[in-house]
Amino acid sequence: MSSSSSSSASLKPPSRSSSCLRLSYTLILPILAAAALYRLDSFDPSPLPYHQIPHPFLTAPAQNGQLLRGAERIGFPDLQAPEDLVYDEETRFIYTGCADGWVKRVSVAEEAAVVEKVAFTGGRPLGLAKGLYGNWIVADVAKGLLNVTKDGNVELLATEAEGLPFALTDAVDVAKDGLIYFTDASHKYTFKNYLLDILEGKPHGRFLSYNPFTRSTQVLATDLYFANGVVVSPDQSHAIFCETVMQRCMKYHLRGSKRGTVEKFIEGLPGGPDNIHYNADGHYTIGLSTGASFIWNTLVKYPSVRKITAMYHKAVGLADIGREGGVMIVDKEGRPVAHYHDVKLSMSSSAISVGDNLYIGSVMYPYILRLNTTKYPAI
Repeated sequence: MSSSSSSSASLKPPSRSSSCLRLSYTLILPILAAAALYRLDSFDPSPLPYHQIPHPFLTAPAQNGQLLRGAERIGFPDLQAPEDLVYDEETRFIYTGCADGWVKRVSVAEEAAVVEKVAFTGGRPLGLAKGLYGNWIVADVAKGLLNVTKDGNVELLATEAEGLPFALTDAVDVAKDGLIYFTDASHKYTFKNYLLDILEGKPHGRFLSYNPFTRSTQVLATDLYFANGVVVSPDQSHAIFCETVMQRCMKYHLRGSKRGTVEKFIEGLPGGPDNIHYNADGHYTIGLSTGASFIWNTLVKYPSVRKITAMYHKAVGLADIGREGGVMIVDKEGRPVAHYHDVKLSMSSSAISVGDNLYIGSVMYPYILRLNTTKYPAI
């Protein structure tokens, strides 16, 4: 009997209290470790002025929520992340800057798009603008503000302003008087870590001008939340620049009684604006890198979530932080006209209208999207 009792006792299951204790250790220890890492990480995101972002977001009277259904890919695989797009009516080519350091051009006169190399900057060209004499002005995140001549020679124009170097030279446009307007998206973070600038939520961006005649650079606006796309209005009275994080584009007056002042052009965009262009049809096209998703809204609203996301990004890496990118088309007064988007599209960075087609660039994909808006309209 004693032997049998001893055997039964040895097979007795562990008590409920000991099981709970082991489970607690299993759960608590990782939580404590994560909390310690959170406190030790030096990344310190700030509260964003969330109250300045209108809710609900703007909606356009015409919509196409399935942009990818009718879009075709052109230039694949010779266009590595064609971030900005500019159409040259004289040559009938679209020019773009690619991740391999080349400014390239794509023919749109034929069905089969032909990709040609124009100039090698040795960095990472983003924004492009046609100069006054057949040259190209390039915003290169690694090099600074550049001039590319007709024969492909690259000249450095500017790398800093007021003693503060550019870290992320982003977008550019040229006025009819030759003055160059451009953005430095962040004076703290480089292009490689642009997500950290967005997640930190501090205004490191600047809007600037460069005078090619005096070779001087001037800071026009500071404390911008990821300053991005730039366009000079057709009447040359103002320039528009985008603030990606704040989901808005601002108007900087170039002349008149309001000269030197900034006011809102469009706010409450349904996503983060990237580049902005004025097209021959009298409308502006704004590339929306991401839609105003639950994830994006949560990141904007809560610094703690942005810190956790940044820690994950530094450890593993993130390709993007949102989906449903697209294009918002607005009139000269900033009123929405049409919205082209798709839940499967992300990191759409630039859009231009050429004839019946909408061309969309990307900071991620190895091609340009082309959508025939007559066959696949926003309705």
